[in-house]
Amino acid sequence: MTAEIIDITTDREKALERACAVLADGFPVAIPTETVYGLAADATNPAAITRIYETKGRPRFNPLICHMSDLAMAERYAVFDPVSKKLAETFWPGPLTLILPLRPESGIHSLATAGLDTVGIRLPKGFAADLIRAYGKPLAAPSANTSGGVSPTSARHVADDLGDKLKLVIDGGAAPVGVESTILRVESGALRLLRPGGVAGEEIETATGLTVIRPEGPAAIIEAPGMLASHYAPGASVRLNADHVEPGEVLIRLGAVPVKGIEQAAAIFDLSPSGDLAEAAANLFDYLKRADATGATRIAVTPIPGHGLGEAINDRLARAAAPRK
Repeated sequence: MTAEIIDITTDREKALERACAVLADGFPVAIPTETVYGLAADATNPAAITRIYETKGRPRFNPLICHMSDLAMAERYAVFDPVSKKLAETFWPGPLTLILPLRPESGIHSLATAGLDTVGIRLPKGFAADLIRAYGKPLAAPSANTSGGVSPTSARHVADDLGDKLKLVIDGGAAPVGVESTILRVESGALRLLRPGGVAGEEIETATGLTVIRPEGPAAIIEAPGMLASHYAPGASVRLNADHVEPGEVLIRLGAVPVKGIEQAAAIFDLSPSGDLAEAAANLFDYLKRADATGATRIAVTPIPGHGLGEAINDRLARAAAPRK
């Protein structure tokens, strides 16, 4: 099986019609979102959700984010406390996922939540929202890549990785944010960060007046996607906070900073020559894939500031560099 690819700039209506048909048949569809490309399937259909896990090779204890078309739809499936409601009204649609209690008999299948009594919900922008609205049901949609690998930010990334396992890939161009959503859980009025992402922690604190509580170490329980210690990893090993390049390494840097031994690099990629963290986030996964494609066995990455979207970039890099089983 080779995936059909439909470009939404050429025929958006055809893309919506074909995607709804494939979803109704119980198969996943690769779709563009503002964060990364997602592997979307009907969140109420256990056979469809099983195909997500099988296609990705994803552990079934790792829950999936369920995507909704609007806040009213989300409230039919989950219970919102006042702080979560304020966050939703402030940042949705956009790259923020909220972990919320499931409503009784919500219809979202337990395979999507990994058996938890909570669900991660996000409202995406653009084509993804239009598709959910047209299909009429929430879509479970992790990133459209082999589990543990680098997330896709273009239809070509998806086709190169999973094209022989999918019926349909929707091409919406490059994902503008480039890293996955921020995941938050509100507990007793406090904000707990489960995964940094496309909404910076500082923005959330400004909007709510509350402090975002960061994790102090690896999670004992996987409550949300992106919490596995090793994740987002290319085939090559990754060396962080590099101040020099060793022979044959690929260099990924930020802001055209000088690096000792740069002449020894097999290739050089600059996430943002101007040091812009939004541009760096948008380029991160694509450049990791390009670096990996050179055939080098190791990728050296210069230090990335920890503020704003730098928190999400550093999180992805730390997991890419983590020891692998």
